[in-house]
Amino acid sequence: MSWLNVLIANVRKVWILLIRYLPNTISEIVTFYAIFLMFFFGVQFVGSPERMGENNAFIIVSMFLWFLSLMAMQGIGWELTNEATTGTLEQLYMSPVPAWIILLSRMVGTVLVNLVVMITVLVLSMLTAGRWLNFDVFTLVPLFVFLLVGMLGVGFMVAGLALIYKQINALLQIAQFAFFALVSVPVTLSPWLEFLPVVRGASMVREAMTEGRQVLEFAATDWVFLLVNAALYFVAGVFVYKLAERRAMARGLLGKY
Repeated sequence: MSWLNVLIANVRKVWILLIRYLPNTISEIVTFYAIFLMFFFGVQFVGSPERMGENNAFIIVSMFLWFLSLMAMQGIGWELTNEATTGTLEQLYMSPVPAWIILLSRMVGTVLVNLVVMITVLVLSMLTAGRWLNFDVFTLVPLFVFLLVGMLGVGFMVAGLALIYKQINALLQIAQFAFFALVSVPVTLSPWLEFLPVVRGASMVREAMTEGRQVLEFAATDWVFLLVNAALYFVAGVFVYKLAERRAMARGLLGKY
């Protein structure tokens, strides 16, 4: 079975769950839209009227990136926890396809399918704020690809923790705030932020969507930092997951919860 077949199967799985449990899908949209409204109206009260348009655009993009980060960096942790709870984690390892390939396909499938939900929230947010963002496909597609690669690396690290410790729900809930900080903090605040995951990519996406910067308007060093950061975190994430997998197998933890 090729990687493409595994990806298609996982996309179908996520799509079926999205449609079959439609009330849960609608609840996700309502929840994220409600969170946006809290930030939006908060800015209206305490923000500067002169910079209201910039602040609204910043909130919209940050919320969108946060939703994306939860899907890519946290979602697989919940998936593995559910697999362990229902007793199907060992079946995952009975496949002829390596488990990390299956998990990668599931993470990518989750992001692709949930684009429907994310775009819905994005449109609702722009309608509410009265601020429409820039959508230059030639700029945003490579930015989101590199950004997603780095996010998936962090997702594999979270998956490794879930594989060993199983019950990490409290940690995942706390991680939501850390993910929001990563996608919201401007990289210009400190040069050290370049070494954190997704910060550079999130800043470039924000500039492209709010200021209309195009692919060639970014410095070559920006693209190099983005590419290297994403590649390093992805490789490190898979490496950490493989170490956790080896430890879980050695201690017989795959079939226990």
